[in-house]
Amino acid sequence: MAIHRNGRPEVIEAIEAPARSPGEGEVLVEVAAAGVNFMDTGVRRGQSWTEMAFPRTLGVEGAGRVLAVGESVADFRPGDRVAWVYVPGSYAQRVVAPADALVHLPDGIEDRTAAAVMMQGLTASHFATDFHHTQAGETALVHAAAGGLGLLLTQIIKLKGGTVIGRVSSADKIDVARRAGADHVVVAKDGDFSDQVLELTGGEGVDVVYDGSGPATFAGSLASLRRSGTFCWFGPVLGPPDPIEIMSLPRSIKLGYAVFFDHIPTPALLRERSARLFDWIVSGKINVEIGATYPLSDAAQAHRDIEGRRTVGKLLLIP
Repeated sequence: MAIHRNGRPEVIEAIEAPARSPGEGEVLVEVAAAGVNFMDTGVRRGQSWTEMAFPRTLGVEGAGRVLAVGESVADFRPGDRVAWVYVPGSYAQRVVAPADALVHLPDGIEDRTAAAVMMQGLTASHFATDFHHTQAGETALVHAAAGGLGLLLTQIIKLKGGTVIGRVSSADKIDVARRAGADHVVVAKDGDFSDQVLELTGGEGVDVVYDGSGPATFAGSLASLRRSGTFCWFGPVLGPPDPIEIMSLPRSIKLGYAVFFDHIPTPALLRERSARLFDWIVSGKINVEIGATYPLSDAAQAHRDIEGRRTVGKLLLIP
């Protein structure tokens, strides 16, 4: 599923692409499921991949089975089940991927589970174990707590002994956030939530806030932090906050922009940290919530739904 121009979801269309054999260091994979991420909507609208020629096949995440390998590929062979977090062009029946971008799937992980957890799971892992090392007894504010990332982040924070205040945009998402382990859930569509957070923390504020909800929530997140708290900003698709004068930052807080690639800068770390995610899933320590699946041909509808905040959990496309 590709675009010939930037625009609304209606620009997504099916195209016939010529078959390509894997080159040196590459693997041809039959896609079993592709993950839908908010970043894909930014590509569609023209916020990224601007250097790439049209047509642009969307998607970066998925899982499937190896069909063929190119020269010098030693770690994979036809028939292997694999997953990936970033291979452009994943909204497809087949994709040619660099071998270094793939991880092996253990028997206990289904294809759809793997496609649902790679991007959001590795991002959540980065936020809660690397960008900010969660300590037992800490309290975190998690925005979009009923989304795929928010649900996984909540569970990892709980694994580390933290308390979670989840923010959701509507009351019908409260139960989903609580099932993931959120200790408290506040309902606020945009920025009116800091008073509730401060009340829940006895006026102290949270130790860390994870905010990918765009500029509308930035001020409220600042106001929700305790002294020397950590602000994890992510999700550029919704736009940056206003320019910041660093000396205006309150209460000695630490502010940073978290990028999941910094969690997996080498193939070895990609595989190590993916394996940890899979172990958590197989052992029942975290659950992957698949909110909806769509035929590959319905990619446009998946984009409408994720942009309309009508979804919970992870969205998948099934070729």
